[in-house]
Amino acid sequence: VQLVESGGDLVQSGGSLRLSCAASGFKIGNYYMSWVRQAPGKGLEWVSGINQNGEPTHYARSVEGRFTISRDNTANTVYLQMNNLKPEDTAVYRCARYKWSGATLTTMPVFRERDYAYWGQGTQVTVSS
Repeated sequence: VQLVESGGDLVQSGGSLRLSCAASGFKIGNYYMSWVRQAPGKGLEWVSGINQNGEPTHYARSVEGRFTISRDNTANTVYLQMNNLKPEDTAVYRCARYKWSGATLTTMPVFRERDYAYWGQGTQVTVSS
């Protein structure tokens, strides 16, 4: 099982980026998938999650209205479109696979690191002011 993120970059405040998370070794169509970020010197912050069939999606309050999560089960890839980026969005962004196959999260989950079985290494997003 492998998750590989890409798309991170240095952008100016107000800019946009699209992150990708390519999965191998399993079918993402069977799992809830999340994006989680970690800013320098801070802990993990859950950003967004998406169910197996794409609905519902969930967002942290800090990114709602600016970020959009999506998935292409055929390509076995999860995406995070980030618009109107702010300096406080600077972080390493990682994707993660929920531990339980077939689970549907109808309400926004309480993030617990132990609920995710696999993690990518992350991609750096830096937003300059």
